[in-house]
Amino acid sequence: RQKMAGLNPPSGKPAITDYKVKGRDPSTETSLVLCHLHTGRTHQIRVHLHHKGAPIVGDSIYGRPSKEPGLPERLMLHAWRLAFLHPTSRQRVVFEAPIPPEFLAWTDSAL
Repeated sequence: RQKMAGLNPPSGKPAITDYKVKGRDPSTETSLVLCHLHTGRTHQIRVHLHHKGAPIVGDSIYGRPSKEPGLPERLMLHAWRLAFLHPTSRQRVVFEAPIPPEFLAWTDSAL
């Protein structure tokens, strides 16, 4: 696997992620963040949040798992909705997956 990095133009390829903080947990210094990707680059969300100084909990490549005692040991990244235009029919296709139980502590306080 290759670790990606955020680069200043004109280096690299464009990658755009909009995000909104939906809730915070001061006791663990973590937040629930909703990301909207305009591009689809490898590790895009992980790289962008790392660059902002807010790596994803459990991210062994871009994060700091040694500083996360008591937090889940998995990568706390979940695609609850994926939508795109079908390449042949050009129809919008949407897939949704339920939020895993590990996320409920954040969703209950944020939504």
